[in-house]
Parts: sequence; structure tokens; C-alpha cells
Amino acid sequence: MAVARALATSPRALLLDEPMAALDVTAAPEVRQLLRRVLAAPGSPPALLVTHDPLDALALADRAVVLEAGRVVEEGPVREVLASPRSAFAARLAGLDLVGGTADPGGLRTTDGSLLAGVLDPACVPGAPAVAVFSPAAVAVHREPPAAGRSSPRVALPVVVAAVEPRGPLVRVRAEAPAAGGPALAADVTAASAADLDLVPGARVWFAVKAAEVAVHPARRSAGA
Repeated sequence: MAVARALATSPRALLLDEPMAALDVTAAPEVRQLLRRVLAAPGSPPALLVTHDPLDALALADRAVVLEAGRVVEEGPVREVLASPRSAFAARLAGLDLVGGTADPGGLRTTDGSLLAGVLDPACVPGAPAVAVFSPAAVAVHREPPAAGRSSPRVALPVVVAAVEPRGPLVRVRAEAPAAGGPALAADVTAASAADLDLVPGARVWFAVKAAEVAVHPARRSAGA
């Protein structure tokens, strides 16, 4: 295979362009572990990994540079970029929802002026550009506007279902991107819930998320990251 041939020549540098793309589900983990050992060994050559797979990035890379439309949109340690992305593209790679706006003492003030309650990063400056990040697993889907939560403030966003995708025991519900260019959000629900709610493309529903599940960060990562 190409990876084995490249390693056999004792290269001074490695360019790994989607190295697992052509491998089956059995071979890919084995090759990933091999590359991990090679790249972690003392005296190993520097490597540039090109991938859309967050698992490859986490297993093989130390630092991430995220490119969108030929432009660097963010960079930093791999785990930090994937855990708290600052760009919509990086959020999609990490499988997270992201909403842009400005920092507010209560969370994030979105571009339409509404407040998305969340946990504010100490580095946020009120009024400065910021992003709110949360997992699709933290999103509840409702047919009607949900009642206000008692244990934690939460926000409910009206959306239109764009796609419903099976993901093992769960179903990923993707919402249409708002016409104003806002975020295209996603929610993970059980198959039973998807059936009970009759979630099909075009359905109008509400995505609700508790404030405790929403992390608000500055829109740009600090220079030292």
C-alpha cells in the first residue's frame, strides 16, 4: 500500500493526504495505529496530515489548521480546536453546533438580537465577537414551543427540518440554514422520538438547549493557543 511504500524509504518528511480514505473498516484502525507509533517515535519525520476525519486528527496530529475556501479560518492544538471550534466549518468537522454573535453577560447575543443563554468563557468581552458551541446530543426537539426550564435557563430556536439521518441507535436531525445566513444546526434524538415527532424534511419544529450545555468563547482563539 502507498503508506507502507512511503515509510519504507525513510523519508525526511511525510505528506499524508486522507491516508485512511481507501481502507476498509478493518484495515483503517490498524494503519492509524501504525502511523501513530511511527510519528510518535523519537527522530520521526515531520508530517503534514490532510483529513476531514476528526479521529485521524486526534490520533495523529498535534496541531490543527482549518482551511475553508482556501483560507485559514482557525488554528491551534488539535484537541482544543475540536473541543471548542471558532468557525462553522471546524464545528461541522467536530460534529458540534455553532452560533455566532457577540458576548453578553448572559451568554451570546445573536445577530438577530436574541439571547442564547450559556456559560461564558472568562476571556469573553461583552460586546465583542463570540461563538456559542454545543453538542447536537444536548438539543431537544419539540413540535411546539417548549415551556421554560426550571433547573436551567434554556433557549428554543424555531427551525425547519432539512434532513433526518440514521446514526446507529440515534437519528441526526439537520435543520435548514436560515435565509439570513445563520447557522445550520443539528440535533441527535432516538429513533422512537423521531417517529413520535414525525420528523421529516420540511417539518417545522423547535430546537431547545439548556444554558448549562452551551459554551460561549471569543470568536478568535488567543495567539498563544
